[in-house]
Amino acid sequence: MPLHVPPAPAPALRSVLAALGSPTAVREDRTPALRSVQGPVSPESPLPVHVLDRIVPSAGRPCTRLTGWRFLIRSGERSVAAAETTLTADGWTFSHFFEGPYLTSTERALRQAESMITAFQPRLLSIPELYMLALWLHGDTDADASTGMPLPTDVLVPLAPAPPGIAAHRPHRVADLLPVMTLRLTPAPLLGSPA
Repeated sequence: MPLHVPPAPAPALRSVLAALGSPTAVREDRTPALRSVQGPVSPESPLPVHVLDRIVPSAGRPCTRLTGWRFLIRSGERSVAAAETTLTADGWTFSHFFEGPYLTSTERALRQAESMITAFQPRLLSIPELYMLALWLHGDTDADASTGMPLPTDVLVPLAPAPPGIAAHRPHRVADLLPVMTLRLTPAPLLGSPA
């Protein structure tokens, strides 16, 4: 079933287009892949980036907040980099370009989600406490992409590299993965005391 990709805010897209169109428009240098690409590039697959502020044990729902929009930068048939925007007091602005393992992992997770039977709204969920990024497949395809919390029936697909004990690219319902993430953050009990 196709994913219902939410439209990015127009100022976010414009800021990425401006950064791509003018090397002097941004302070940060372009990534090696962007510097070496031949031909036109285009921002595609906009995904809202939410941060999980804290992992809540089963007593409550996880708390998230929107921090930006991420675009895959395509050259021909492949993604060569990603661009991220952030919300400032003046509105959406370009933040940075990057490349690395999350780029190909995001593409793989999106292809995986496209083959699922259920329709979802794709988002990215950053989980700083675990140094983890996941494709968040939200069940409410008509929801405002800038708001909302992961529902127990939503699906998370951890991106590679995933933290130890959590398999990358294996879809999990939020209700099933949240206890695993909570367990990963629980300190191990001290065994005995030194003599």
